[in-house]
Amino acid sequence: ISETELRRYFLYLRNQKKSAYGTLRVALSGIQFFYRTTCPRDWNVLSMLKLKNENTLPEVITRQQVRQIILAANTQRMRVFFWTVYSLGLRLGEGLNLQVGDIDGERKLVHIHRGKGAKDRYIPISQFTIDALRRYWVTHQHPKFLFPADGRNHTLKPGITSVAKTPMSMTSAQGAIKKITNELKFGKKVTMHTLRHSFATHLLEANVSLRVIQQYLGHSSLMTTIEYLHLTDTAQQDARGTIEKLFAWKIDEAR
Repeated sequence: ISETELRRYFLYLRNQKKSAYGTLRVALSGIQFFYRTTCPRDWNVLSMLKLKNENTLPEVITRQQVRQIILAANTQRMRVFFWTVYSLGLRLGEGLNLQVGDIDGERKLVHIHRGKGAKDRYIPISQFTIDALRRYWVTHQHPKFLFPADGRNHTLKPGITSVAKTPMSMTSAQGAIKKITNELKFGKKVTMHTLRHSFATHLLEANVSLRVIQQYLGHSSLMTTIEYLHLTDTAQQDARGTIEKLFAWKIDEAR
């Protein structure tokens, strides 16, 4: 293609397809790498194309809305999966790839070692979540995966051990939560990642420290975790209370 056609392509993505910032960023990064490294071209458009950073806040939902989503799921698998992702603050891929050996029931810890950036971390797991996972595992008894893929007939028959070679697909989980939240009419876009954002926000509202939340989420930088301060007014309420105590002086009566 020509340099002019490349420029028109990005105009098409932005003006006609109305592509999201993340989509544009991926397209730009891939094409810049290809034409600078793989198949070098001395095109001015490669350096002229720039994206303005978007400082958008993640979407979160309330604890009651999380409960509504879980109760609306029509299969045990999806109910348990939604709850597991939410109660552990997992990324979608981390939840799908959870394995039987990752759960330490005695110490009540989950070992995440197939996460983003190949960074290991441990997350506390409640007894309620452990029990829910055990009840679901009994239905398929897969020796490796906690959430194995469906069988050929798209069902897991009780009493028959699953022989799936892969975990459940991303599209299954994404499609299920999209369908449920559309039916519930929350008035906002809710994805599997929304459950992770909500986990962090709800912990913050419960006065769990940012440093601990950072460790649970697996963030490399605390600055990434600090974003959640903008999603709750708990910190502001605490600050207002502290200000009232610190500056409760009647200066007009001072002598």
